[in-house]
Amino acid sequence: MPILRHMNPTQRAVEHIGSQALLAEKLGIRQPTVSEWARGERPVPIERCVDIERHTNGAVTRRDLRPDDWHRIWPELVTDEHPAPVKQAA
Repeated sequence: MPILRHMNPTQRAVEHIGSQALLAEKLGIRQPTVSEWARGERPVPIERCVDIERHTNGAVTRRDLRPDDWHRIWPELVTDEHPAPVKQAA
């Protein structure tokens, strides 16, 4: 599915689950919240990332959802295959 590459991680999770309403139901939240994440208006909160990864069977990971800070939140995910991002000097 090449189009999935152009979606943000929340949009990919919605596509994987089937709808924003269904993802919201699985997470125990309201659908407008998922819509805000999908539009990029708000980041996915840290406490929702593991559940999204689990509900998508790993199709959308915590690294995908939090690309800038996942290594500080979940340092156990840092591996040779997935090294911590290197911050570029300004």
